[in-house]
Amino acid sequence: MQYFKVWPGWRRWAAVAAFVFAGAAPPFAQPAFAADPATSLSLDVDGEVRVTNNAAHTAYHFSEAQLLALPAHSITTTTTWTPRSTFTGPLLSDVLKAVGAYGSQIEIHTLDDYTCVVPVADADRYGVVVAYAMNGQRLKVSNFGPLFLIYPRDQYPLELDGAAGDSKFAWQIKSMTIKQ
Repeated sequence: MQYFKVWPGWRRWAAVAAFVFAGAAPPFAQPAFAADPATSLSLDVDGEVRVTNNAAHTAYHFSEAQLLALPAHSITTTTTWTPRSTFTGPLLSDVLKAVGAYGSQIEIHTLDDYTCVVPVADADRYGVVVAYAMNGQRLKVSNFGPLFLIYPRDQYPLELDGAAGDSKFAWQIKSMTIKQ
């Protein structure tokens, strides 16, 4: 059990394994659904940011309207969890520019308590997208939503394949902390 305490992504793999061994299709194999008006997008960004909009002046809260107002970009790629799909959302670099981020690392926090750290430099190097849609359908919590960090894995297979690459593909994102 020590391995599971060390590696925070074990819950994701355990959930997929449970579906496979039960003979059921994993949640990402379900057809995409239209956006649910009761579910909205949001993202909190704190840490090393110059632009804030909360009362304590420590974070920027993106509402759904603010996220959707950022220019949308798409990446068509495969992931370990999905077949070749087109993911759409704002560029991570646009999100970072909007908050005036000045750190070198991004700590990403998800709804299922997964945390990963990716370099800020990845945003420009790979054109990373903070996706809110897959194949034209809005992502829901049951299929990687509301936000899924997508790298162009198919364009950089030697750099983004394997466990190190997989760890950067965070889904169910709720917040980001910019660190030095």
